[in-house]
Amino acid sequence: MRVTLDRAQLAHALSTVTKAVEARTTIPILGNVLLSADKGQLSITGTNLDLEISTSLPVLDSQDGTVTVAGKLLADIAKKATGDVNLEADGSYLVVKSGKSRFKLDTLPAADFPSFNHGSFDTTIKVDLASLVQEVQFAVSTEETRYYLCGVFLEAKDSHIVATATDGHRLASTRIEQEATFTPVILPNKLLSLLPTGVVSVSLSSNKVMVESGSTVILSKLVDGTYPDYERVIPKPSERVATLSAKALREAVGRTSVIASERGKAVRFSFASDALTLNVANPDRGDATEEMEVNFSSEPLTIGFNGQYVTDLMAAFGADEITMSMADAGSPALITSASRPGYRCVIMPMRT
Repeated sequence: MRVTLDRAQLAHALSTVTKAVEARTTIPILGNVLLSADKGQLSITGTNLDLEISTSLPVLDSQDGTVTVAGKLLADIAKKATGDVNLEADGSYLVVKSGKSRFKLDTLPAADFPSFNHGSFDTTIKVDLASLVQEVQFAVSTEETRYYLCGVFLEAKDSHIVATATDGHRLASTRIEQEATFTPVILPNKLLSLLPTGVVSVSLSSNKVMVESGSTVILSKLVDGTYPDYERVIPKPSERVATLSAKALREAVGRTSVIASERGKAVRFSFASDALTLNVANPDRGDATEEMEVNFSSEPLTIGFNGQYVTDLMAAFGADEITMSMADAGSPALITSASRPGYRCVIMPMRT
């Protein structure tokens, strides 16, 4: 194999593909990328066995062939190269030349590179998947023991595509109006941060998903599990409703939480007529209090929430005006915004 490529194009392609390559692995070839030159194109593929990313780019000069080489090492070389990059297989090495630089990299046989079974797919939809999941991704669980929550639940429902995430302490669900028919799936957390921006082609089957954008293809296993009936935990709107600025609340919680400990992140919310008082107490540091304006006309209510969870929720709402609907101090709060009718968030209370 021999190819000559534009440095910037090669660096960008390797930056994309190596996101699927593990930094540390007990299987040496999983640290490599597969380079395949064919008909004036170079295809680059990386995988961690659960997820595969491949992309292709035009070459300036080529001789067909395949080889595997350390992905992140080649990416670093391409990033710092000073001109067009020439790659040439030489026995068990890949010789990399650019300008006056020359590198001789160890390779492994292309035949040993794991093949991801593409198989067939049941349906394909066009959707801005990255924007959809971005609104709920903060609520995805990171606890591997609850693996079925370690992803975003995607479903077609009532002429909408719905994305939902929860870690058991908070929940976020959003939807876009679009006709689609597919069996609900759980998109793994690793995939979510790799999604290309804009409208992409999404192909789904019972155990895998393929996302295509331009010359880049991402293939991933789905989370194999049953997602809980999240609608059961979303409370009905209550008569106790507070209306306030998401941005102002996020900033106020951030200020009062400075005094909180790593283990104790509880913030006491005391709602009264047109006022909300935030309080954080830390026996080792002291306490912090801040008052802010809200629209609240019900009986006074004191309820505790995890400050970090509130901050994440408010960041998702941006500068919107939000409503917090709360039945009592022991029930979850429903957070919505009139400017985003398809977006619902829930946060569980905690003792303060």
